[in-house]
Amino acid sequence: MAQFTAPLHVMRFVFLFVCYNTIRCSFHQDLIKHPTILVVILARNKAHTLPYFLTMFEQLNYPKDRMSLFIRSDHNQDKTITILEDWVLLNQHKYHSANVRLDKKSEVAYSTEKSPVEWTEPRFKHMIKLKEQALNHGRKNWVDYVWYLDCDVFLSNPNILRLLIMEDKPIFAPMLKSLATYSNFWGGMAEDYWYKRTDEYIPILERKEKGCFAVPMVHSCFLVDLTRQASDLLTFNPQNISGFEDIPEDDIIAFALSAASIGMDMYVCNMDIYGYIPPPVDEDQQLELDFRQLLSIKLEMLVEYPEVPVSPLLEKYTPALPAKDKMGFSHQYLINLNRRPDRRERMEKSFKLLGLDVEHWSAVDGKLLNDSYLQGLGVFQMDAYKDPWSKRDMTYGEIGCFLSHYYVWEDIVKNGYKEVIVFEDDIRFEPYFREKIIYIMKEAKELTDEWDLIYVGRKKLKNADETWVEGADMLVNVDYSYWTLCYIITHRGASKLLAGKPLGRMVPVDEYLPIMFDKHPEDEWKSYFSPRDLKAFSASPLVVFPIRYTGEEGHISDTEESELIDETLGASSELFDEVVDAKGAMDIELGLNGLTKDEL
Repeated sequence: MAQFTAPLHVMRFVFLFVCYNTIRCSFHQDLIKHPTILVVILARNKAHTLPYFLTMFEQLNYPKDRMSLFIRSDHNQDKTITILEDWVLLNQHKYHSANVRLDKKSEVAYSTEKSPVEWTEPRFKHMIKLKEQALNHGRKNWVDYVWYLDCDVFLSNPNILRLLIMEDKPIFAPMLKSLATYSNFWGGMAEDYWYKRTDEYIPILERKEKGCFAVPMVHSCFLVDLTRQASDLLTFNPQNISGFEDIPEDDIIAFALSAASIGMDMYVCNMDIYGYIPPPVDEDQQLELDFRQLLSIKLEMLVEYPEVPVSPLLEKYTPALPAKDKMGFSHQYLINLNRRPDRRERMEKSFKLLGLDVEHWSAVDGKLLNDSYLQGLGVFQMDAYKDPWSKRDMTYGEIGCFLSHYYVWEDIVKNGYKEVIVFEDDIRFEPYFREKIIYIMKEAKELTDEWDLIYVGRKKLKNADETWVEGADMLVNVDYSYWTLCYIITHRGASKLLAGKPLGRMVPVDEYLPIMFDKHPEDEWKSYFSPRDLKAFSASPLVVFPIRYTGEEGHISDTEESELIDETLGASSELFDEVVDAKGAMDIELGLNGLTKDEL
């Protein structure tokens, strides 16, 4: 096919036309004022989230003189109003206007309320009244948008308003990250108007499909375009909606049906990570659970951001960090490469939030290893080993990873630690991590005769045949697995792994462990080691996961994405028995007997 080439003068004209219009549009954008926004903040018993919420709200990259505030608070049993008073006093002058009513005289509970998290009919009616007032206030003051914003929404993206307004939707919400499969939108609505899970929900939630999607419900953080004529008919009051029967006394359901009745579609947008929101607390639960979910959200935010910000003004209201302990373990290790200080910093911040006293253990860096050094240690790849997927030899990164864990096992034996937990530095914590670990340990001690190792984070294979430990809720008999993200190991377990003399017949550490508990599918590999009597189990569900998976944006592997070993390290594992020294053999033997050198 002949290639078309435009004449030079035509190309110049197109270039100048594009440049002129780009400059013209940019110029006019600078002259056009930003849309006006009424921000609706309704707070009750949110003293634990307000310092973070208000700090991130302050940091929004949007002209404050184009924003008005509508703030209400009542029926509190904490310092919600005190925090709001401090913040409003210092900040209200920055905004176009502030309509604030903080009711200190209201009772701490509604008349029929059994707990602060219960949604009774009087509470729903009061919420409907406040949201309806805010909507009418926006109309009366000719604002362009009303933004309903819950006080436990953490707006981590300061450009959220600019990004969303550009989408030009009638009612729209940023998709907020949360715990498990919760978010601030519904994928479907049942015939009785309550929540219905649909096939479209998860792809949007997991951002497998990106864009703005029409959905039947958005809540907790959404904007309403009041410049559209149909918006005059929007309402939160079920009594004002026709065409539907038996509408529940629920503000968000009524608003969604109101929008549907006048053809104003709701959209959720997931092109970016805009912020976070904890799941709601069920009515039969206590407010204390909301505090723990805040901790889980803060841990999740540390995956993407260096910190959860809080202003100096509000810092005094943040919950105190828990005292550090070892969760009942003899010791806790964090394996981390010295050239990864960012990972160490994130993990140390996580440990502070969790109240964990963890030793930083400098990992062996595969990039610094060379053949002569490894041969001096007696490190040789197993003759029969080839990576199951790529059929390659080991990498120096995988050897460094193995040695890092190996030296931890040596330290366990040397110090006579009874039970320890080992963390790698590229992990994220599931909600209620501490509570789950304590429960897992309780089950292990009560329901198993003996145990050597418990996976806390790993890659379970799809075809794994794993049975529950009899009577257990969170413990299974583990099958062949990948990864060593986090595990609990005993003194005896570490001793068994050392006694296998793995350095001279090395495979990746996540292949070695299944070999030693005799669940590896490669019989030839297993034949290199005897006995294979490591008693291993796994948490189920797992309580630790990787930050990112292979193929995801930002994923980096310091083990697999490193240089392959030289042929000399895979030449012959028979050399191992000639180079292992007497000291190493003595250490292993002492470990098996449960003794240290000093005790001997």
